[in-house]
Amino acid sequence: MAPAEDHIDRLLRRLSEADADIDLEVEGIVDRIGSINKRVRSALKETLAEYDLTPEHWGVLTTLALDDDFCSTPGDLASDLDLSSGAMTSRIDRLEQLGLVRRLPDPADRRGVRVELTDAGRRAWDRALSVQGRKEAFFASALSKKEQQQLNALLRKLVLAFDSR
Repeated sequence: MAPAEDHIDRLLRRLSEADADIDLEVEGIVDRIGSINKRVRSALKETLAEYDLTPEHWGVLTTLALDDDFCSTPGDLASDLDLSSGAMTSRIDRLEQLGLVRRLPDPADRRGVRVELTDAGRRAWDRALSVQGRKEAFFASALSKKEQQQLNALLRKLVLAFDSR
């Protein structure tokens, strides 16, 4: 029995009939990764919306939640998230309005501030992480544990190739 066809197979068939000058195996890999990413991002947006968050806010919360003291400077956060200081300020302002972070004086610099994850911020991050983790586990359940490990190894190889360039 032939494997089921997905929407990428149909696209690849149309490309081959159009005699497109591309490697269809490569196109299949790139398009499937893109399709999966789109669906996972959509699920994440749906999860975060339940907590009045966006993926942009999620990045700030995650960075703070993974810090040893749940605290960082706006500059370090901006650097970690590859953001301008203005974009970082906007995100911190919104998270502060939601009660998920607070600004504190920086004990090492009287002019500076530190951004701290509040208890409410930790709870929101924990709950959203748990919900999203279950969704992602459901997506991955189409593969056996061995297949998940194989796919992880292959994807790691691709990421390392990108990182080395």
